[in-house]
Amino acid sequence: MAEKITIARPYAQAAFDLAQAAGDLKGWSAMLQLVAMVADEATVKNLIGNPSVQRDKLVKLIIDICGDSLNEAGSNFVRVLGENKRLDVLTEIAVLYEQQRAEAEKSVEAEVISAFKLSDAQIARFAEALKKRLGRDVHLVAKIDESIIGGAIVQAGDLVIDGSVSGQLNKLSHALMR
Repeated sequence: MAEKITIARPYAQAAFDLAQAAGDLKGWSAMLQLVAMVADEATVKNLIGNPSVQRDKLVKLIIDICGDSLNEAGSNFVRVLGENKRLDVLTEIAVLYEQQRAEAEKSVEAEVISAFKLSDAQIARFAEALKKRLGRDVHLVAKIDESIIGGAIVQAGDLVIDGSVSGQLNKLSHALMR
């Protein structure tokens, strides 16, 4: 996996530079997400991994599937990836691009997982607390996982705050085992 990320990094940087020059970070984000989704579809993934498939036909297939959602620069980007046999790292390119975009926009994607549905007010309080802690705008997604029993787990990039009952019980169990 680290190798794919290493390979994808300069392409993600190139996409980011193109998007920034065009003043279209959001548009490029949508294009890269779509192309990555297409490339990750099982049939297309098999074609990408098949050395007998002609790269130009594969590139044309991907561009055709994406249709009008790709602008000329986006189509050219896919062509370059095809020429360099890098279509297999589209997902990693999209992930790295999103990280750069978040950095540039001073925002972060975060997730709060709770045992029950959170109210809008609770989600807003979580988002505000994370904004203060991280110094960035926070886009918070709430998910439900009843297995955590109670409390919540917050994930924002590398930061994980486990305030769940199951997490606390695990910590207690490990402490008692020592």
